[in-house]
Amino acid sequence: MTTAHQHFTSARPLTVLTHTALLTGRLLRALRRMPTFLVIGLVQPVIWLLLFGQLFRSVADLPGFTHGDGGFLQFLTPGVVMMTALFASAWSGTTYLQDIDRGVMDRMLTSPASRGAMVIATMTYQAIQTLIQSLIIVAIALAAGVRFPGSVAGVGVTLLAAVLLALTFSALSDAVALLTRQQATLIAISQFTTLPLMFLSSAVMDLGLAPGWVGVVADYNPMEWAVVAAREAMGAHTDWITVWVHLGLLAAAALVMGLLSTRAFHTYRKQA
Repeated sequence: MTTAHQHFTSARPLTVLTHTALLTGRLLRALRRMPTFLVIGLVQPVIWLLLFGQLFRSVADLPGFTHGDGGFLQFLTPGVVMMTALFASAWSGTTYLQDIDRGVMDRMLTSPASRGAMVIATMTYQAIQTLIQSLIIVAIALAAGVRFPGSVAGVGVTLLAAVLLALTFSALSDAVALLTRQQATLIAISQFTTLPLMFLSSAVMDLGLAPGWVGVVADYNPMEWAVVAAREAMGAHTDWITVWVHLGLLAAAALVMGLLSTRAFHTYRKQA
């Protein structure tokens, strides 16, 4: 009996990993066949980075702007990276809605596929997509003349923060898709959450120039956690305690949302 129990406990994680790899591969093959979404997702961030970075570069000279040493474009780049991660991950649930419409979801739920693996696969896919887009944005910023004192370590932290943010909101989007099963509802909730979260952070503007209440709200905003971690790591005098605290908050948020998404599978199956 002890041997059987040991076999089960060792096989279970292996099964989840195998299912995760297979399901992630399915999503990546779809992305490889039609990379349009990946490219379209970069259009708006590039506009923000290059156009707005030039239009508002004089903002860095205003009193109260505390990140003006490297210019506005250096300040804006981490914010644009996080905006891209946020907006792309908010649409993650669309994949589930397509599977529901095609009957794929019901077949998966009646198969031996691990529910946890189904959640992890979509989150892994979103993380890979976020990494690709984030690297492209950073490369464009470097080509535009931006220099990051934090060097490779700063860029690494920025990528990690972007991935954690994407994991958080892709899991939330997946849960909304499973619970509502409506594309219109997913769009409405995505718009209702992403835009306020972006503007209630320092993604595009130093909070020193914003009303005090915005700073208070930003302290509880995952978008702000990601921006602060990235901007601090990319700066000249990095406060690593601040970086790791904000990364820890993001990791906790991603874990909570991942569990919520897994629970949504059980609710979906009961209602199916």
